[in-house]
Amino acid sequence: MAQKTIDYKSIIKLNSELNKIQDLDLLLERILLEARKVVKADAGSIYVKQKLYENGLPIDKLLIKYAQNDTLRKASPHYGNINYSVFASPMAFDINEKSISGYCALTRGIINIPDMYQISPDAPYHFNDSVDKMTGYKATSSLTFPLIAADGRLLGVIQVLNAMNDSHEIVPFSADDEFLITHFATNATIALQRAFENRATVLRMMKMSELRDPKETGTHVNRVAGYAVEIYDRWALKRNIPAAERERIRDTLRVGAMLHDVGKVAISDTILKKPGKLTPEEYAVMQQHSSYGAALFDDPQSPTDVLAGQISLTHHENWDGTGYPGWVDPVTGKILKQDVNGKARGKKGEEIPLAGRIVAIADVYDALCSKRVYKEPWGETETLAEMRKMSGAKFDPELVDIFFEILPNIRQTQALYPEEG
Repeated sequence: MAQKTIDYKSIIKLNSELNKIQDLDLLLERILLEARKVVKADAGSIYVKQKLYENGLPIDKLLIKYAQNDTLRKASPHYGNINYSVFASPMAFDINEKSISGYCALTRGIINIPDMYQISPDAPYHFNDSVDKMTGYKATSSLTFPLIAADGRLLGVIQVLNAMNDSHEIVPFSADDEFLITHFATNATIALQRAFENRATVLRMMKMSELRDPKETGTHVNRVAGYAVEIYDRWALKRNIPAAERERIRDTLRVGAMLHDVGKVAISDTILKKPGKLTPEEYAVMQQHSSYGAALFDDPQSPTDVLAGQISLTHHENWDGTGYPGWVDPVTGKILKQDVNGKARGKKGEEIPLAGRIVAIADVYDALCSKRVYKEPWGETETLAEMRKMSGAKFDPELVDIFFEILPNIRQTQALYPEEG
């Protein structure tokens, strides 16, 4: 049987590449991809330890954040353009001896199983083949390992499936694979811990917004950010944007999109929390949140700050020029370009930065789908019809077409971040 060739140079180079990624979700997806490459695994899943509530009591669980499968991906009609995250599943597992991932988290040790269907009856854990039955994909060999922070905290677990030799045959994972994956996990966890800290900082900012505006929930901003990244990725693929640049923009776009409405912290509660429709005067005040948000990033210290400022300022601009705040300086309020009435002219078409045009679509779609104090969530048919209707008026027509192309990815992101409560 053919052997597996090990690319040590790529493994060494990988450490610095992982440390460049700021966003947690993108890093999780990349870590899983690279873990699979290190041991030549056909598929795998990455789990994050997360506190959930059962009967009002907090309990630590393992939540699947991303799943990847080369075989299923190649079978997709969108092969080459579809994101791996489309195979993600929002499933939670107990940290105990019953499941393989739970036992790995409990014992914090590597579990190497040559054949998932031949696990010893003496093993404390068992294999649940329900996913295999659902997808028609057979998981044979598996390697499951923990991600442990420098301070000893369990961050998550990775499980890779079906090691492939140089002849593309499924083989067991070897002792060399265990050694390589241990080295990889140590370095990946350093980058992961930093990303968790970055995400916590962003979510604290969003929590501040949420305290002011009940609509601005953590799940809402995560969905908007997820939709935005999916739309950008397909747009960039269509233009053959190099992979390195695509990943860099995705990284900053996700964080910037999460902060799209941070300027609402400066809006009065009487307007922000009003349950009914705003008066024209109140709506004019509400519109100022775009400039307030952009002003927070007036002294950018990173590419993320630059993009966050652009998104805050322009995600309410319309393709046809009827949006707001238009051509104004967000710090001074000075009008930069006037319309015939002497007011700020709205930005239109490609005057609106790409990130602003993308987040406009993501934000409106999520708002239509979500329950608000003043409305029930719209149904999917009604929502999609409205998105089509706004193409060329509110939205960039090309990006609307892309949005519809990637609807499976959009729905998957929606499932990953369901409404709380």
